Amino acid sequence: MQWPRKMLDSVPETMVAIGIEAPGGPEMLVAQTRPVPRPGPREVLVAVGFAGVNRPDVLQRRGLYPPPPGAPEIPGLEIAGTVVALGEGVAAGLLGQRVCALVIGGGYGQYCLARAAHCLPVPDGLSLAEGAALPETLFTVWHNVFERGTARAGETLLVHGGTSGIGTMATMLAKLRGLDVIVTCGSDEKCAAARRIGADHAINYRTADFVEAVRAITGGAGVPLVLDMVAGAYTQRNCDCLAPDGRLVTIAVQGGALATVDMAKVMVRRLTLTGSTLRARPDAFKAQLAEAIGREVWPLVAQGRLRPVMDRTIPLAEAAAAHARMEAGEHIGKIVLATGEEGATWP
Repeated sequence: MQWPRKMLDSVPETMVAIGIEAPGGPEMLVAQTRPVPRPGPREVLVAVGFAGVNRPDVLQRRGLYPPPPGAPEIPGLEIAGTVVALGEGVAAGLLGQRVCALVIGGGYGQYCLARAAHCLPVPDGLSLAEGAALPETLFTVWHNVFERGTARAGETLLVHGGTSGIGTMATMLAKLRGLDVIVTCGSDEKCAAARRIGADHAINYRTADFVEAVRAITGGAGVPLVLDMVAGAYTQRNCDCLAPDGRLVTIAVQGGALATVDMAKVMVRRLTLTGSTLRARPDAFKAQLAEAIGREVWPLVAQGRLRPVMDRTIPLAEAAAAHARMEAGEHIGKIVLATGEEGATWP
């Protein structure tokens, strides 16, 4: 494939990217030399400054979450950087622009393809590191909490994993939109961090029964909405936290994909159980989601009112250390990989 005409002059033929040698531990992530991909129709090539690290990357490395058909084998689902080449049908004005993007894979590399419609501009005042920490969590939270979960101002949201990338974003965005937030965390220190981030209440699930704690906080009423990434045995307990007509939205199954639910309680209390995944959804759906976020949420980013909680920036070549940190559960907020020079200036 030939390079498109609309490109900057400095794009090389090869790049450094992180590949997965075989399913296994973090040591399976190795730096490799790969061809720089060429953008196809409606695609852009981004010189990646930073790439977000997410739980699906860890599952892919373990061999538990294979890329969907047509996706790169290189892990990485969100990036930020500069557009350096345009595919057919992409507006010329995107060339040279700083963007962040949700991608189907390939983020752990110096260059990555993205759908133009899945990109959002990185506004002044937002670093590329922060930009790379936004797409995966923001697309997930917006769709599941506010579209599927129909969260409304004045309601209370229960979020598990309150100091994770998803948990911190759900807390901050919910607060900005007028909700109260209860989170669960695995230590008193993380509970304190979650409250500093904005949670109204934080429950240490290792020392307290979160169902009883939610009942106490809500005066026995329960919460209208739960965002869960555990599933398994948590599913019935989440239902027990819900108020009548409550909604449970599941976005991951870290506690197991199978659950036993008392359907009589679901019927009597008119509960809604739903969930979604994002990576394999059609391009058109993601484009609509990007458009909604650009309209409803991105002004908060541009105004400086919404920023991701940053845990640590780690060089791309040390991706294994980033995965080890995530699996150890030590992080608060987002871990990002630095592929460009800006990473040297990030704390």
